Amino acid sequence: MEQQTDPDPVIRVVSFGYLHSGPPTGAHLVADVRAHFRDPHVSAELRALTSSSALVRETVLNTPGVPDLIAALAAAAAAMAAGPARADVAVAVGCAGGKHRAPTIAQEIVVRLEASGLPAAHERWHEAEPVVNR
Repeated sequence: MEQQTDPDPVIRVVSFGYLHSGPPTGAHLVADVRAHFRDPHVSAELRALTSSSALVRETVLNTPGVPDLIAALAAAAAAMAAGPARADVAVAVGCAGGKHRAPTIAQEIVVRLEASGLPAAHERWHEAEPVVNR
């Protein structure tokens, strides 16, 4: 009789906007980036764009501290997935509107995890929502 092995845990990375909702229930790691990193929303040039824009991604990824945050969150998620319980891991990254910082950071976490051989998926909760006027 063959011994079955548990499938590798899936790491789900959710990006969301706090102005639309809170983080997903049951998230194991939650990163609230609102207070620590400048919001691209303040730039008229970037306001209507999303993380699918190279200019938004470049702006967010070149923000001091963001690359270190991405590395730390990816490492923490990988460490949790490597635990003996072999359970799925949920990571949530939230910014104000969910269009710029959160989805850019979340996608880069997924890229890092996949590059290390871990199955990961990005859920973009609010990126398609209308721009929140503040």
